Amino acid sequence: MLLTVWHYYNGVQKLAFDELVTEFNETEGLKKGIAVEAFSQGNIDDLERKVIESINGKIGAEPMPDMFTAYADNAYQIDKLGFATDIGDYLTEQEIKEYIDSFISEGNFNGKNEIKIFPTAKATEIMMLNKTDWDKFALGTGASLDNLKTWEGVAETAKRYYEWTDSLTLTPNDGKAFFGRDAMANYMLVGSKQLGSEIFNVKNGQAYLTINDAVMRKLWDNFYIPYINGYYKAVGKFRSDDAKTGEIIALVCSTSGITYFPDTVVINDSTEYPIESLTLPLPNFKDTYPCAVQQGAGIVVTKSNEIKESASVEFLKWFTKKDNNIRFSIQSGYIPVKKESIERKTMEEFLSADKDNKASNKLKAALPTIISQIQTYELYTTKPFENGTDARKVLEKSLLDKSKIDREKVVQLIEEGRSREAAVKQFATDKNFNEWLRGLKIELEDAIKK
Repeated sequence: MLLTVWHYYNGVQKLAFDELVTEFNETEGLKKGIAVEAFSQGNIDDLERKVIESINGKIGAEPMPDMFTAYADNAYQIDKLGFATDIGDYLTEQEIKEYIDSFISEGNFNGKNEIKIFPTAKATEIMMLNKTDWDKFALGTGASLDNLKTWEGVAETAKRYYEWTDSLTLTPNDGKAFFGRDAMANYMLVGSKQLGSEIFNVKNGQAYLTINDAVMRKLWDNFYIPYINGYYKAVGKFRSDDAKTGEIIALVCSTSGITYFPDTVVINDSTEYPIESLTLPLPNFKDTYPCAVQQGAGIVVTKSNEIKESASVEFLKWFTKKDNNIRFSIQSGYIPVKKESIERKTMEEFLSADKDNKASNKLKAALPTIISQIQTYELYTTKPFENGTDARKVLEKSLLDKSKIDREKVVQLIEEGRSREAAVKQFATDKNFNEWLRGLKIELEDAIKK
């Protein structure tokens, strides 16, 4: 029996996935008469579009695959259309208990103990640091890594870094940004959760806004204010791009993006120097319980017939066996999905046996921090809901775009002769915050009511 699986993996992730698919076909699949063909469909947006086109029978669309990777919001939409199999029908209670609870519950959309997403690989967020330039800064100022445990401490450290780099030249106001982050929506969602108020209250697939103004102000004060001062920055597509060009020396990214953190910094295409990296836990707000995002797509089994559905689950069970899943994880930067697979001793054994160096040195160095974070942080993800992807896009852009626009205005005022303090003061106002918050609420309401 031939099964097809569509995914969005590229680069080393695609190579790792393809390698395991081939191994399955030559071993377990051969024994059971199952063969799997895997096809990358580009990025996640391309994949989601192609799945919907297949469902709708669009002219030129390919037939629906037997399996496809999907995030919860997209899987929820597919399930509403009647195309997602309840994989719980093909797993014993004991088999289900082997997986990390929050990974399983992400695929339970209606509270009926159905599982519409098979967890295959997950990710969270961590902080990456250019240790080489940090050490120079720490030597010159006495800055401590302990200050990077909280968002308040990151903001204070970024201010100190800007002022220190500014002091190194005779030119005023040319200090350098310290920090940037990928996935602003995660900052908003996880930060709100951690501060005691989720942005969305989801009931039966319908989202209701539950924005807390005081919580939003905390998020604003610890991102917008440092940003318009020049302490934070976002230039390239990803913050690893900004670390590569020396725009920042610290960032928050997905664990699956660790391998993209640069080994060298190139400034103005002329000055290049090697750097050492350091992985740190995701910062939390002061005096809160540690919390980090749970992200990464799982695999949806398409509704077809019992034979094909059962065969698909057999492949997924094999793929998530401890040895197989860890091998995929250490090559791709994802987190294994079974409880037994995330034990530090287990991971270290696999890494020490990695004779072919399929796991990058950055990932090897980062794994103790990642494992510790998974075991001590609450992993959080919003429940899927109608138009959840659109709502997330609003959160992704709203605060960051506002920060960028107003930072440009601050720079312009400085160039016109205004002091930096006076230029920033013009934007760091209650009125400005309230206008942004009002606009955010309107955008989110429009997104969830489409």
